[in-house]
Amino acid sequence: MTEPKRGGGATGPVSLFDPGTMLRLGVIGAVMLGVVAAFAWSAGWLSPHRLTQARMMETLAAVDGIHPGFRRNHAKGVCVTGWFQGSGQAVPLSTAAVFRAERSAVVGRFALAGGMPFQADAPAKVRSMALRILPSDGAEWRMGINDIPVFVARSAREFRDLLLATRPDPATGKPDPARVGPFLAGHPEVARALGLVGARPVSSGFADDTYRSLDSFRFVNAQGVSTPVRWDMVPVQPFVPATAGTGRDYLFDDLLAVLRRHPLSWRLMVIVGAPSDPTADPTLPWPADRRQVEAGILTLDAAESEDGGACTGITYDPLVLPAGIVPSDDPIPAARSAAYMRSFTLRAGEAKPPSAITPATIAAEDRP
Repeated sequence: MTEPKRGGGATGPVSLFDPGTMLRLGVIGAVMLGVVAAFAWSAGWLSPHRLTQARMMETLAAVDGIHPGFRRNHAKGVCVTGWFQGSGQAVPLSTAAVFRAERSAVVGRFALAGGMPFQADAPAKVRSMALRILPSDGAEWRMGINDIPVFVARSAREFRDLLLATRPDPATGKPDPARVGPFLAGHPEVARALGLVGARPVSSGFADDTYRSLDSFRFVNAQGVSTPVRWDMVPVQPFVPATAGTGRDYLFDDLLAVLRRHPLSWRLMVIVGAPSDPTADPTLPWPADRRQVEAGILTLDAAESEDGGACTGITYDPLVLPAGIVPSDDPIPAARSAAYMRSFTLRAGEAKPPSAITPATIAAEDRP
């Protein structure tokens, strides 16, 4: 091969040994190597002891079994829709349009923690509220919030180890004390968090429950000031203490019955953190006297089955954030984001049987 002719505007064949060509090929090769390395890293090939998305899915399956077509955690749930009415009071803290005095559409989901889509409802089961809020500027805010005061682990690996330590023994159907005891002895922060969870007041159902972000985020205002925050969804409905319900799906049946009669509402209370408050450790509560700002009112007025419902294809990824809200140094949201994406990929390729709450269930509740 020959070098290209210089001068006169004529060119000949390009030599592979031309320095410019070699540089371009080198850049392309480096990019491809980087892409391959990224895939290898995410798959765990370069770090066999690293906790990957696949390994987290394997852990969830080991605890609750494999249920094709369902979410790997919070598997039993229903879709809900409504709106969020911003109050304007959080505007000094964040530029996010959702906090302006305007209405944003909401697609949400109520669920029970765990990967068993047909588990029986019970008072002390951890409940969750997931929301996709769509303000008028085209942004969106997704969250998955729970009715416990703190999260039970400081990292994804610690959460995985907790799941394995407390998984039911096939012989008894209960956690094996020989595994649980040593784990909690070596993780006193987890033991403390579990104590707080166990001591929480338990409400009668989804409608009168408080749901908390657990993780810390940061609000950024128009002046660029960044403020650590957590938030609670506090029910407008009065708190009623839990009692033992009847029927496998009584928590969901009660929710459907209430929504058939009237909408349900919650106040979004933003908790403003101080510089001394821990943001990287969701097992630690913030002091109860921190300033709170009522950012708006969430109203839900309809429910439907996940079998074709509005929330079915949504992953409630906590890192889908509008401008004006950013992650903190809390490691859990990033781990949840990765796990949710892997869960979505798996269930999207599987045939799913009917959910516990089917369209027929909803229709029966709607009949007079």
